[in-house]
Amino acid sequence: MKLLILDRDGVINQDSDAYIKTLDEWLPIASSIAAIARLSKAGWTVAVATNQSGIARGYYDLATLESMHARLRELVAEQGGEVGLIVHCPHGPDDGCDCRKPKPGMLKQIAAHYATDLPGTWFVGDTSGDLQAALAVDCQPVLVKTGKGERTLAKPLPPGTLVFDDLAAVADQLLS
Repeated sequence: MKLLILDRDGVINQDSDAYIKTLDEWLPIASSIAAIARLSKAGWTVAVATNQSGIARGYYDLATLESMHARLRELVAEQGGEVGLIVHCPHGPDDGCDCRKPKPGMLKQIAAHYATDLPGTWFVGDTSGDLQAALAVDCQPVLVKTGKGERTLAKPLPPGTLVFDDLAAVADQLLS
């Protein structure tokens, strides 16, 4: 199985330090939607693992989050692709869960869903937490410069981290 795991905010859609609280605030990165569709059409399974502490903070509810993910699926489908499993962590940073990145719980959930192993699987994110989660389960950490990626680049990266301008560049590499 060719599995690619993506963070959401900053990788697939515009990020906001004020949180993405409504469907109207969920602004897709056009080249990322096209990249997911291209990968899907080429036989890749594209899954998503996203921290969504805005739920725990009361900024939005699960129905709003699901509407954002339905919109993502719709946009990718319009280009002939599909999005695989989307998992989210609804917890706050102090809730002590095992799913909130940098912990690898969501990545393990995706692996269990697809009955596959994670070592070597690319996990694309824009924060240090994404990269740490990838390392915790032997995924290949991949940083994109979109979202918080430029800020993350200013700090030391885990050894072996691959860096790309955006998700379209990741897709170009995987499809070459």
